[in-house]
Amino acid sequence: MSNDLDLETLAIRTGIHRSQFNEHSEAMYLTSSFVFDSAAQAAARFSGEEAGNIYARFTNPTVTALEERLAALEGAQTCVATSTGMSAILSCIMGLLSSGDHIIASRSLFGATVNLFNKILTRFGIETTFVSATDVAAWDAAIKPNTKLLFLETPSNPLTEISDINALSIIAKKAGAWLAVDNCFCSPILQRPLELGADIVIHSATKYLDGQGRVLGGAVLGSRDLLMDGGVFGFLRTAGPTLSAFNAWVILKGIETLKIRMDAHSTHAMDIACWLEKQPNVARVYYPGLPSHPQYALAKQQQKTGGGIVSFEVKGGKEAAWKVIDATDLISITANLGDTKSTLTHPASTTHGRISQEARDHAGISDGLLRISAGLESPRDIKNDLAKGL
Repeated sequence: MSNDLDLETLAIRTGIHRSQFNEHSEAMYLTSSFVFDSAAQAAARFSGEEAGNIYARFTNPTVTALEERLAALEGAQTCVATSTGMSAILSCIMGLLSSGDHIIASRSLFGATVNLFNKILTRFGIETTFVSATDVAAWDAAIKPNTKLLFLETPSNPLTEISDINALSIIAKKAGAWLAVDNCFCSPILQRPLELGADIVIHSATKYLDGQGRVLGGAVLGSRDLLMDGGVFGFLRTAGPTLSAFNAWVILKGIETLKIRMDAHSTHAMDIACWLEKQPNVARVYYPGLPSHPQYALAKQQQKTGGGIVSFEVKGGKEAAWKVIDATDLISITANLGDTKSTLTHPASTTHGRISQEARDHAGISDGLLRISAGLESPRDIKNDLAKGL
C-alpha cells in the first residue's frame, strides 16, 4: 500500500489481511491459541525464530490489524494494543522503567493516572514529580539524573490545557529521557505527537477511537526499538493486559469513521463553547478553539481543531454545577467521553474524585467545573438541554 495516503484512507484501508475466504470486512479471530504444523514450528514460534501467532494473550490477527492501522495514523513504527487506556500507561511504565527511576508528569492528568503515579508506582520505587502542564521551565527545572520519562496529556483532562510538545521533547532528549503524550482528547486526526518530537503516544481507545462507548481498549505507540525490544511488548506478553479480539474488531470499525466524527465533534464543541461564553451564570469556558483560551495560539500550531471537549465553570460552586447536570434530560450523565452521544460530568466528584483536594486545587479543578464531551446530536438541542439548569 502506498505511503502517500490521507489519514481518512489509512483509517479504512490499513491493516487488512484477508483470509482464504477473501472476506471484505476485517475478520474477527475469537480463539485463545493457534495450531502449529509441527513440534519444530511450535518451538520456532515460541523462541521467536519464526514470526506468527502463538497465543492470544500477545498475538492475535484482529489485534494486529488494529495495531497496524493505529500505527499508520500516528506515523509510528509500531503499536502495542492493551485492554484499556490505563493498562496502556501501566504497560509503558512497567516495560520501560525500573525501581529508582524518576518521572516528571503534568499536574493536569486524569485522576486515575495521578493515583497510578502517586499510590502504586511509589510502592515499586518509581518517583513522580508533578509540574504545571504549560510551564516549560518547570519541566526543565524538575529534571534529575534519574529522570527517565516525561508524561503529559494535551489537551489535558478536564481543563484542556495545551502543553508545548516540541519544547518538552527538547528537554527530554537533553536529559536522555523519553517524552510520552496521551493523545486521547485529539486522536491522530487532530494531532500527531510523534511528528512534534514525542517518543511515545498513549491512547485510551475506549474514547474517540471506538467512538460509540461500546468497548474498552488502549494502545502504546512508538519506535520498534522502544516498544518491541525495549520491554513494552515483553510486559504485555508476560503480564497479560491484553486487548480482546472482539474489542479490537469493534475499535477497528470505529476508526473507519474517525475523521468525519472528529470534524463533527469539533464543530459542535466550538458552537457550544461560543454559546457558553455568553451565558451569565458561566464564569469561564475552557476550549482550545476559543481565542480566550490561554494556549489558543499553541493549540492552533499543534492541533487541526480545538477538539470535542469543552469545560466550563458555573457560578455558585458544586450546588449550581449539580443543578445543571440534574436539569438535563438529553445529555448523558456519565464520565466517559468521545462518544456519539454528548456526555456531561462533574470532574471534582467523579473522574478526579479519588485524588486529594490539594491535588485538585493544584490542577485547577473547582467544585463549579463541568466537562462536556460534544457528541453528534444537534448543537441546538444540547444547548437547550444545558440552558435548563443555567
